[in-house]
Amino acid sequence: MHRFWILAAILGLGLSAGDTVSAHGPAETVVEAEQVLSELVAIPGKQIPHRLLEDAQGIVVIPNVIKIGFVAGARRGHGVVLVRDHDGEWSLPQFLTLTGGSVGWQAGIQGTDVVLIFTTRKGVEGLMNGKFTVGVDASVSAGPVGREAAAGTDATLRSEILSYSRSRGLFVGASLEGTALEIDHEAHAFYYGTPTGTLPRRVPVAASELRHFLSDLSPKNLATHAAANPAPAPVVSPRMIEGLRRSLNRNSDQLQAILSPEWRPYLTLPKELQQPGTSPSTESLTQILGRFTEVSQSPDYRRLAQRPEFQTTFELLREYERAIVASNPTLQLPPPPKDVRRE
Repeated sequence: MHRFWILAAILGLGLSAGDTVSAHGPAETVVEAEQVLSELVAIPGKQIPHRLLEDAQGIVVIPNVIKIGFVAGARRGHGVVLVRDHDGEWSLPQFLTLTGGSVGWQAGIQGTDVVLIFTTRKGVEGLMNGKFTVGVDASVSAGPVGREAAAGTDATLRSEILSYSRSRGLFVGASLEGTALEIDHEAHAFYYGTPTGTLPRRVPVAASELRHFLSDLSPKNLATHAAANPAPAPVVSPRMIEGLRRSLNRNSDQLQAILSPEWRPYLTLPKELQQPGTSPSTESLTQILGRFTEVSQSPDYRRLAQRPEFQTTFELLREYERAIVASNPTLQLPPPPKDVRRE
């Protein structure tokens, strides 16, 4: 009997966590979806290949999917889906829910960010027309990662859905087979002021920003001509830099939470990085990058350097620097030498 109450408490705690996530509301879901997408395409060696985004017919982003369980598990999540039309334009985000289950010896609570890339029009239409089961209504496989990952792998050619996840809890590598996705008409009506399938009464800024951000990552002309032309490197736009900045601050907060008081100032981001619309000076950015580099290379700080909070923040910081340099054609140089000539 005592064991039964323990199991019930674990299950109840997990369901409460799922309710907490959903209580954030559609507006927060849209903002978090852009943060997740910006992180999954930014981290070097681990990001979704841009070529897959260029050819995608639909993209589902579900921040912080909660998975709970002991012997039997369950997943709950709220997210958005954006669909590409025949002209290559992305739709405004539509809301959906994720529910599913799994069986196995597993216990605990996990928060996982999930991204699903739909590679076929058929799969997208099936999702938008009603309840959709991953792995049943469309085949699914883990998507390739990295800048040089080939889009023409066997898994990619066979699968209608490519799945990506980023775990921050106890579970890793869980399959999404059997997970159900369902359009959330109630959230749509609350957020846009009109029923699903009709023109929105209002278009919140965050919804437009997410749509434009995805458009920046996957230009429509490349979606049409990708087979005939090699894909150039994506253009670094101010919106992409701002997405990187937000993701960097989000991960920096997680790093700060595990640091002792004497370490927090040493690895604190420049103040300009913590404010929207501002960029740090070359000197401050070089200084903080130097500190992260020194920690990563020193055997004395191996425990810290191996923590995912440190590694992700460091990787995003380096990617942010690359984006700033790529977006600014002006050479970043130290002050010119002093003129020592006598008049």
